[in-house]
Amino acid sequence: MRSSLCLALALAAGGGLLAATLPAAARTHAEVRRTAEGSMVLTGQINIGLEGEVEGFTLDQREKVPANMADFVDRSVKTWRFEPIVRDGKPVHARTQVSIRLLAQPGVDGNDRVTLDAANFGEYDQTSTDHVTSVALPRPVFPSLAQDLGGSGDVMLLVQVGRDGKVMDVIAEQVNLRVVGDERRMQKLREAFARQSVNTARRWTFRAPTTGDAVDEPFWTVRVPVSYDFNEVNRAYGKWNVYIPGPRAKASWRTAEQGEKDLAGLLPAGGVYMADADNGPRLLTPLGG
Repeated sequence: MRSSLCLALALAAGGGLLAATLPAAARTHAEVRRTAEGSMVLTGQINIGLEGEVEGFTLDQREKVPANMADFVDRSVKTWRFEPIVRDGKPVHARTQVSIRLLAQPGVDGNDRVTLDAANFGEYDQTSTDHVTSVALPRPVFPSLAQDLGGSGDVMLLVQVGRDGKVMDVIAEQVNLRVVGDERRMQKLREAFARQSVNTARRWTFRAPTTGDAVDEPFWTVRVPVSYDFNEVNRAYGKWNVYIPGPRAKASWRTAEQGEKDLAGLLPAGGVYMADADNGPRLLTPLGG
């Protein structure tokens, strides 16, 4: 699919989307075009039929979403099929909340390629006793190096939570930057954001599950998104968030069998999301239809 996003131009020029304050000599259109991405996170509700088919889909705030993107999401979601929802041994009609991430990347022909990249079902419930929830999560302060360079970005933390609710271990799974520069300086920014986030997260406390399938686990793994920006980021619904994606790290306590999902942007800041828990229905078909 094509859009008029023009990622490379937006990143190179700033355009209110990026704090592009590093030396211009460190930036080239070729570098940006190879790595730049844009994401648009949309939400809605899906009605699921007795056989797991999509009986209906409502896109939230449709009037704020570009028409071609809204139509693309409609067509994709209508092809989905879920594992039937069963209650008391019988399939039932169900309704679920969904968050959908559209991913835009510059194409070789100069147009942007847009895909339906990820989806998350259900939402964070602070009152849930089946999942890990937060007790105290002080917000990390903005790193001084990032302030000096004018860099901003988002960090996805992967946290190992013990049965006492304390943090056993934590890593920065991914750091996405909204700044363009040479790799050396960008790596310094990623390290500054990661270090500040991890050091703060080690003091966080959580509430362990007291019910549900995971209640007897020796520990739990949760994702917690952290955002650093100067209020220059356009996070309005139906708008593109443009960034340079960072490499993804793997936690030492995770096994190879525990596949990691790329949920950047789908998990709203302020929430705590269990890495191995199904918060909603199981999707059986490809996201893109």
